[in-house]
Amino acid sequence: MREEIIYELKSIYREPMHVRAFRFGSGKDSVCIMGATRGNEMQPLYICSRLIRALREEERRHHFVKDRSVMVIPTINSYSMNVGKRFWPTDNTDINRMFPGYAEGETTQRIAAGIFERISRFEYGIQLASYYMPGYFIPHVRIMKTGYEEPDLARLFGLPYVMLRQPKPYNTATLNYNWQIWNTPAFSVYTCTADQIDEESADIGVKAVLNFLRAAGILRGEAEQGSDSRVVNYEALIAVSTSKAGLFRCLVDLNQEVHKGDVIASVLDPYTGEELERILAPADARVFFMHNQPLVYAYSVIFKLIPLDIPIKK
Repeated sequence: MREEIIYELKSIYREPMHVRAFRFGSGKDSVCIMGATRGNEMQPLYICSRLIRALREEERRHHFVKDRSVMVIPTINSYSMNVGKRFWPTDNTDINRMFPGYAEGETTQRIAAGIFERISRFEYGIQLASYYMPGYFIPHVRIMKTGYEEPDLARLFGLPYVMLRQPKPYNTATLNYNWQIWNTPAFSVYTCTADQIDEESADIGVKAVLNFLRAAGILRGEAEQGSDSRVVNYEALIAVSTSKAGLFRCLVDLNQEVHKGDVIASVLDPYTGEELERILAPADARVFFMHNQPLVYAYSVIFKLIPLDIPIKK
């Protein structure tokens, strides 16, 4: 293992921010694994720390294929982590909406440009990502439809689902999108949580990345048996929203199969406990995403459901 500083941001009032990377194997830039780009992404940071330990052991056992190397970047936003902010603390901008960056621009644009210059030539890119809404996900791989996407490669992770998403205008400034545009097949890996450490789904995330490295010919050995990944268009998911604000009471579990008309949640008056709204399943489906905060706003998405009759590419 070799540690290096791939970017330095000098500060007037604080010590410089050093973006640290850990490289394993030797030779060709094969896979870059990106951890936290935002200050609350504790699960991606934790998974990277687990991967660094695992890859150190793989290297000790001489399991890296000749002329193949892996770089792990635990975080590119330690400043925000240190002060408990999701976005850049001085101007509240999101580094993962600044790629490929601009070396003469604002702070987060310069960070993105400096990082992207170092990682844009890798054969594959893996980002341990988080969602903009708080909640739990079934572990899955997500890729954007850029015209360069490769769903079959995403199956190598062995996770239950591969989600294909049509990019919106703001997605064109994300790392995943720009990696693909610059000819690096890119995959965003989501585990159950983002701002909290979840050991069970962290195990799944670590095994998924190691599965990919073995299946892609970076590491020697057989990949562990994972799920038979199913490719689903993200736009086919059913969004379930509230019409009232209040205390959120969830009555189902992640990955649970529900049927049309089932009561899956309720919204309660925070003072009286009166049920303000009863949420029913709109179709026979599986719970793919669920809100996990005690309070909910009106017209908030609280579930994403995979219809049981959805056409699935196998």
